[in-house]
Amino acid sequence: MSSRPLIVDLDGTLLKSDMLLETGLDYIKCHPTKFFMPVIWLLLGKARLKEKLAEESNVDVSVLPYNDQVLKFIRDEKKLGRKIVLATASNNVYAQQIANHLNVFDSVFSSDGEVNFSSQIKRDKLIEEYGEKGFDYMGNSHDDLSVWKSSIVAHVVNPERGVESKVRSIGNIGQVMRDDANHLKVWAQQLRLHQWVKNLLLFVPLLASHQLNDVGLLLNGFFAFIFFGLCASSVYLLNDLFDLQDDRHHAKKRLRPVAFGLLSIKSVILVLPLILVLSFVASYILLPLEFIKTLIVYYIITLAYSMYLKRKMMVDVITLAILYTIRIVAGAFAFGLDLTYWMLAFSMFIFLSLALVKRYAELLEAKNSGILKKTRGRDYYPEDLHMISSLGGSAGYISVMVLALYIQELSTISLYKHHEFIWLACPLLLYWVSRIWLLTHRGLMNDDPVIFAIKDRISLVVGVLFGVVFWIAT
Repeated sequence: MSSRPLIVDLDGTLLKSDMLLETGLDYIKCHPTKFFMPVIWLLLGKARLKEKLAEESNVDVSVLPYNDQVLKFIRDEKKLGRKIVLATASNNVYAQQIANHLNVFDSVFSSDGEVNFSSQIKRDKLIEEYGEKGFDYMGNSHDDLSVWKSSIVAHVVNPERGVESKVRSIGNIGQVMRDDANHLKVWAQQLRLHQWVKNLLLFVPLLASHQLNDVGLLLNGFFAFIFFGLCASSVYLLNDLFDLQDDRHHAKKRLRPVAFGLLSIKSVILVLPLILVLSFVASYILLPLEFIKTLIVYYIITLAYSMYLKRKMMVDVITLAILYTIRIVAGAFAFGLDLTYWMLAFSMFIFLSLALVKRYAELLEAKNSGILKKTRGRDYYPEDLHMISSLGGSAGYISVMVLALYIQELSTISLYKHHEFIWLACPLLLYWVSRIWLLTHRGLMNDDPVIFAIKDRISLVVGVLFGVVFWIAT
């Protein structure tokens, strides 16, 4: 057993996140109209900024993404009788909460409103307490280099670029701990590239106009698909940043990369504006102006949904239906095609039904988990299940009625040689809507309903038959 204390850093070491960014995001989410205040506090010093954010935020330390490797290491050392000390630049409010939660630290050193406990200040305090070369230190950043120089053993955890080589040059390196995550796979998950499949809705106007063989229009569709996907991914990133607390209390969403700590908040903040700007600039250069206008509307509505509307009963699902429908509108503008009343009406009702499927599945999962109160981050209670299923099923059936009325429209008769064959699509859609709702009621809807439909074999068969019906009618 070593008689030397083991000093452990928090941000980026014990914690796969950063408490300054955690509290900053929580503050902006709770006080969006006062987003500028952290800048003012920063002018008074970093220590003051951390103190004010700690006072004004409410981060649940019990669900933070702790590094399991580090926790196991320090608990093993603790069992051997070694003194374990938390030394962090985070504010003492959260440092103490974390220490109490983990119940493994003998002492805590942290920042207060006057002193930012980092780098040389941290080193000087540790030397004062334990003497030069009187402790082992575990950290991750360039700010820790001065502390490592005064330690006996330097343990390194997920080091910043260039840190490990500098520690090795000091000559006292000990454990080196790294996460084994595949970063390309993690980023694909964080950007939710699988959700881009929803952007196939952009091609609906092209399909309805019977111009799928136009190479120029298909190229426009390809660009629209990519740029819309980048814009949507930027919103997913922003949504996940602001929903960190809610996601970490969710059985599945807690595994999202940024919530789970596989990606740093800082990296997400850096990537977000890059892909958003790329989406808008490329759209402006390569696609009609109406498309980028629609993309801007989509972004604004999605931002409002992420920040506020998703927490309002029924407003959330209607907004989701609008966002799905906007993809069809954007597609029409990308191809320079006219939108029809029938297409918009059908889209709103079918997507409202699917949005309600999503809410029903979430509520059912919460109810089966024993949650009887209002679900976190939503404005629904488990007892709302029956009403949601009634509304959702009705919306789905109304979309079938819209399709039936469309068949006898004069424009339909002129567009299809055998328009009467479209009647065969009605029972197919009735079957599909009914089946989706029955599966959801049985607790088998474990994904976004649109993603589920693309993965589900029977849904794919129905989709093919649906297409065949319209092909025969043509």
